[in-house]
Amino acid sequence: MKRKWGLLAGCLALVAIIFGAVAFTQSRRTNVRTAPATHNRLTKKDVLATEVKAKPTQPWVKLKQPLQLPILMYHSISTGNQLRVPKQQAVAELNYLKRHHYQTLTTAQAIRALTTNTVPQKKVVWITLDDAYRDNLKLLPTLKRNQQHVTINAITGFTHKSNHLSLAQMRALKATGRVDFASHTVQHLDLNALTAAQQKHELVDSKAWLDQHLDQDTQMLCYPAGRADQTTRRLAKQAGYRVALTTQEGIAQLSQGRYNLSRLRVIPGMNLATFAALIQGTNS
Repeated sequence: MKRKWGLLAGCLALVAIIFGAVAFTQSRRTNVRTAPATHNRLTKKDVLATEVKAKPTQPWVKLKQPLQLPILMYHSISTGNQLRVPKQQAVAELNYLKRHHYQTLTTAQAIRALTTNTVPQKKVVWITLDDAYRDNLKLLPTLKRNQQHVTINAITGFTHKSNHLSLAQMRALKATGRVDFASHTVQHLDLNALTAAQQKHELVDSKAWLDQHLDQDTQMLCYPAGRADQTTRRLAKQAGYRVALTTQEGIAQLSQGRYNLSRLRVIPGMNLATFAALIQGTNS
């Protein structure tokens, strides 16, 4: 009898040892599998402590009086005639704007400012360059350094010409975030001299080209020769543009009409005092 009880006790002890070993093995496997995940898991407190918060965007301010927006007009950044502003002068003017705390608007911001009568800050200016000359590239280092923006009005039928920006260059400029592109039509023809059908082709096809190749919804049209009659303005609206620019001299105001906005021509040889008076609307 004692022998039987001894065998039974031995069996029970063996079973206990086996179950203990299995439980220990499972526990080790569980710990090995779950420990790294537990170790790497961040708590909500950890996330908040390490999160990099974006700089808050300042709200736009509603103006009490109608916005008067200086829209600067450049062409080539070179020398030779009254449409060509030397690089040294253009850079000095960009630096002046930076030094005097002007925010250079994108096309979208300019449209928002004009149509809602609001501004992101007190001093704003919209810089435009007509024709998309290749020498506009000279301004890019300054635009990057100053964190400024310009709008280039592109003639979409001229991108193959050696003195104009190619599509690849336009894409590269847009990718910097310092340049956006608007329409200056397909062939840069005087729209007033064309039939309504020809005008429609120039307006619609240039917008379609920019929309497709630059992956955008082109919102602004700049008239070649700066002129547009009632038919042209109607066609511009139908084509999907929200605003259009002329070469009429003056500060832009919505009262001029969305498709008849004035600009300020920057001419070669202009000193900074004259430039300051120009954008402030105090030049005679």
